[in-house]
Amino acid sequence: MTVRGYAPAFAEQIFSQIQGFGEYGFPESHAASFALLVYVSAWLKCHEPAAFLAALLNSQPMGFYSPSQLVQDGRRHQVEVRPPDVAISGWESTLEEIPGAAQPAVRLGLSRVKGLSAEAAARLVETRAIKPFASIDDLTRRAELTAQDMQSLAHANALLCLAGHRREAAWEVAAIRRMPQLLRDAPIEEVPLRLPAAPEGQEILADYRSMGLTLNRHPLALLRDKLRAMNLSTAQEMAVFADGKLARTSGIVVMRQRPSTAKGTLFVTLEDETGVTNVIVWPDLVDKQRKELLNARLLTVYGIWQRQGQVTHLIAKRVVDHTPMLGELAVASRNFH
Repeated sequence: MTVRGYAPAFAEQIFSQIQGFGEYGFPESHAASFALLVYVSAWLKCHEPAAFLAALLNSQPMGFYSPSQLVQDGRRHQVEVRPPDVAISGWESTLEEIPGAAQPAVRLGLSRVKGLSAEAAARLVETRAIKPFASIDDLTRRAELTAQDMQSLAHANALLCLAGHRREAAWEVAAIRRMPQLLRDAPIEEVPLRLPAAPEGQEILADYRSMGLTLNRHPLALLRDKLRAMNLSTAQEMAVFADGKLARTSGIVVMRQRPSTAKGTLFVTLEDETGVTNVIVWPDLVDKQRKELLNARLLTVYGIWQRQGQVTHLIAKRVVDHTPMLGELAVASRNFH
C-alpha cells in the first residue's frame, strides 16, 4: 500500500482491521462453498429423502445428528426404513425399490448392529453371495461367526428370516454348539421352539441397546397418556402456538449446545414422537438448575413460546428432570461446547 502512495498510518489501520476480521470472519471462498453444500443438501433432502438418509447413516459418526435422530426425521418425512437383516443387508445402509412408490426404502446396514465387527459382517456378506443361508447353524458355520457375533445379530433382531423374532433368535443362538472339526459340517436338525414375542416396550429397549435407535414407535408415544395427564404438549401441537403463549413440553434430550459466543446461554433440543423442540435456557436458569439441565435424559420444560415467522423456540422458565419415566431406556445426548 505504501508503494502505491498510501500513508503508512492508513495502511496500518487497514491491516489492523483485516487482522481483526480474520479472527472470526470467513473468506468469501469458504462462504460460497458452504452455501453450495447447504443448497445441494437441501435439494437432496427435499427431492431424494431416502438417498439423503442412507448417505448420512453411512457417514456416521458425524456432526450434530445421531442415527436415531436421522431415522426419526426420515420416517416423519414418509421414508420407509427397514431393519438390518442377515439375508439382505450389507455393511452400509442401502436403498430398496418399492413397486409403485416414488421413493425407495432404506435398509439399515449391519454396521448399525452393536458388537458385530466389520470383518464378521464381510464374511457374512461374502458367504451369502455364494449361497443363501438356510438356518442359524448354517450361518454360524459357513460365515465362521463367533457366539458374540451371533448374539449381537439376535439382539438386533437381524435373524428374523432364519429364527423368528428376537426372543426366538436369542434362544436358538444360545443353543449353538461348537462341533469338533470332524463334525463341523454336520447339520443340526431340531424342532424350533416357539416363544411369545416381547411386549412393545421391551422391544424398544432392546432396539436402543442393540442399535441405538428403534423402528418401532418412539419411546414417548408409550408415555403419551401420562404426559397428557401432566398437560404437556407435543412438538407438533406447539408448532402452531402464537408468539408469547405459555407452553410446556417434555422430550428426550438429543442435543445440548453451549457455545462460547452465547455468553452462558444453553441451547437444548428435545425430541418426542411428533418432532423436535428447540429450547433456549438463559444463563440465570442454567446456574439455578444446572443439575437437571446437564443430567436429564427426559426433560420437561415450562416456558414461553417464541415465534418469528417459521422460526420457533421455547424460552425456558423452569425445567424438571423426568428421566425415571424412561426406565431402562438407554439414550444419550450429543453435547457441544
